[in-house]
Amino acid sequence: MKFASLGSGSKGNSTLIKTESTCIMVDCGFSMRQVNTRLTRLGVRPQEIDALLVTHEHSDHWSGVVSLASKFNIPVYLTAGSRRVSDTLPASLVNIINGDRPFAIRDFTITPVPVPHDAREPVQFIVDTAARRCGILTDIGRMTPHVVQHYQSCDALFLEANHDADILFAGPYPAFLKERVSGGWGHLNNQQAVDFVQKVNLSQLQYIVFGHISEQNNCLDRLRELVATSLLDVGKVHYASQGQGLDWLVIQ
Repeated sequence: MKFASLGSGSKGNSTLIKTESTCIMVDCGFSMRQVNTRLTRLGVRPQEIDALLVTHEHSDHWSGVVSLASKFNIPVYLTAGSRRVSDTLPASLVNIINGDRPFAIRDFTITPVPVPHDAREPVQFIVDTAARRCGILTDIGRMTPHVVQHYQSCDALFLEANHDADILFAGPYPAFLKERVSGGWGHLNNQQAVDFVQKVNLSQLQYIVFGHISEQNNCLDRLRELVATSLLDVGKVHYASQGQGLDWLVIQ
């Protein structure tokens, strides 16, 4: 089992999770041209993608879904709330999922986890094989006991560290947008992300990837410093960028 990021941030998000015989994409917030370029960089053809999972309908996660799925006949798995954003997705490709109800795609068992975020019916995903577990957790305004419970025992965790609170509130965003980003239905800041990691089983984690890092409201050096002073094993830590994403990490 391995995973990679095509890119992560407010301008577009997409993650691949792959075994020898199965490849799924979580979100597609890029144009077709960008998707092709980024997939090529990772050595994957669109025809290899067995399913496209959608966390929610915001454009940085959704904008390329209809084009990619329609062109390559890729089944799309999403909640009923997310489905309402578009009637252009062919009905034959639509698979409605329910929060906390696992479903199977070839090698994977996938559990959608409902999260607090200002979208219609947002979920994040835990992806299991018979031996390994990868958790995807971005676009969440606050950690709930329900979420913490679900993300125990991951072998790899892709977690948002969206903003530095000081940079956000000193920055140019209008007050309402600062409140939206930092509020309980917005995004995790760096400290909240690190606090969450400390609540899960660190001994089992092979990789922690911080993503959805704001180019305007965060500073990678600040995040790295916080991680270095807060987490015992920073050798496990990687960072997914907007432009380059993250190359394949193999979960042993």
